[in-house]
Amino acid sequence: MEMNDFPGLRIETWVSSTRVLPALASILIEDGNQGDMLPFLHIWHLQVPTFGLMLWLAAVVAAFIMDRNFKRSGIDADAVGMVAVAALLGIVGAKLWHVIDTPAEFRDMGWRVLYDSAGFAWYGGLLFGISALLFQGWWAKIGMLRTLDLAAPAAAIGYGVGRIGCFLSGDGCYGVPTTLPWGMSFPHGIEPTLQRVHPTPLYELGAGLVIGLWLWRRGGKPHGTGAIVGQYLMLTGIARFLVEFVRRNPKILWGLSNAQLASAGSVIAGIALIWWAARQPVIDPDEAAVPVEKAA
Repeated sequence: MEMNDFPGLRIETWVSSTRVLPALASILIEDGNQGDMLPFLHIWHLQVPTFGLMLWLAAVVAAFIMDRNFKRSGIDADAVGMVAVAALLGIVGAKLWHVIDTPAEFRDMGWRVLYDSAGFAWYGGLLFGISALLFQGWWAKIGMLRTLDLAAPAAAIGYGVGRIGCFLSGDGCYGVPTTLPWGMSFPHGIEPTLQRVHPTPLYELGAGLVIGLWLWRRGGKPHGTGAIVGQYLMLTGIARFLVEFVRRNPKILWGLSNAQLASAGSVIAGIALIWWAARQPVIDPDEAAVPVEKAA
């Protein structure tokens, strides 16, 4: 796949302008891939959490990509506003899912756990974010499933960018110990470890970028409504299922973690949507599109 396959989507622009790649390179030191993490950026008298900063950047990137997708499809709607609402509700959902998934933290911290900067579950964010997009797509008269199709590339790439925040902060979502040459320790992270472990946030960053670029390309070709979001659910579910084998999340059923069980559900839902979309009228993005009438 080449970047020329994605007209209108200049990802190299935001990568270079935000200096994401230099930042990732600078946090490695020569002795054993020991990560000199950056939980906070110190700007004058302010401490800016890198996790929150990367969440903001992920939302900006997602808004940019979804706006380009709307323009490519000839849709006159507020993509940036839709992403902002979906991102906000996604953060709320991710926190609530994490609290439900880890009741021990709630017993230890009480309601303070809701305001803690750590502890977000991706599937809670996915559920709330999708719900927000469905409502907004219906309200803007775009169509609920079509809105999800248009949002899928942005969601995949935005998720990958957000994982950079987990990596920079060393917040504990890294993997199990490993002897592989790219294993890293996180001695200065929010949840430090001196062991060399799998840098799973980087795995998810790579998966998110690859999946997002694939979905962007597929979205530019004729497809039935629901096909792109179906592929998103299937591919991201597979990616997360595989990454969970080297993450340190506890296993709860059949040797699988809670995230893997949710991933399996995502894959099944994705396959069902792909099957259903194959029987729907085909949308050709190359045809001239009539701007969508906005709701009053």
